[in-house]
Amino acid sequence: MPEPDADSSEKSGASAEDAADPQFPDTKNVLERDCTRCPALVDSRECISWGTGDLEADIVVSGEAPGRGTPSADRWRGGNWTGKAYTSRHSGRRIRSMLERIGYGGESYYTNAVKCFPADSDDPTTNREPSDEERENCRTHLLTELETIGPEVVLATGKHATTTVLEAEGKSIDGFLETVLEPVHCESLGVWLIPILHPSYQDVWIGRLGYEPEEYLEAIRETLEGVLE
Repeated sequence: MPEPDADSSEKSGASAEDAADPQFPDTKNVLERDCTRCPALVDSRECISWGTGDLEADIVVSGEAPGRGTPSADRWRGGNWTGKAYTSRHSGRRIRSMLERIGYGGESYYTNAVKCFPADSDDPTTNREPSDEERENCRTHLLTELETIGPEVVLATGKHATTTVLEAEGKSIDGFLETVLEPVHCESLGVWLIPILHPSYQDVWIGRLGYEPEEYLEAIRETLEGVLE
């Protein structure tokens, strides 16, 4: 299942989630300042996109990697420019609004499995999938976050984020849509993994799951409640 740039525009227009304007934290959890583990990512990034949020959060929201972002934006420029994960107008604003609307905005920490923008070699303004080596190099950062925060749930946004978390658990998936909102208990990580649609692409796929937008939000809330009891 293809996924777009993490900071790409909505494929089917604005939705109710975009109406809110949640305030992302002005702090970030810097784990390795000026990390140089991945030479190609060092060359393509503007900033390392570190996680933001409560270090005692119940929920860690993990994407795959930051998109290029919008340097001319006033506030929602994206993690590649702010150094703070999920601070783009499209993906960041939307996922934060979604979590606020279902009552978990203040209980969430936002990060990416890979912390730097992976530029496409043919078009450096768009992103590519991080390589296996880049995922592996950065995995210790995600594992450090999970160990530090000790969440009950990892809410993985999209196929690639879900795959990365499962790889850390030594598991894999055959198809992504079938896993959406199906909790997986990760024993070695000590968390429940809940895959959801990528926020910047969910309008394309939500109907395939049989949901209207409000029904989908309610399903996320009910699934979270089920594992957080």
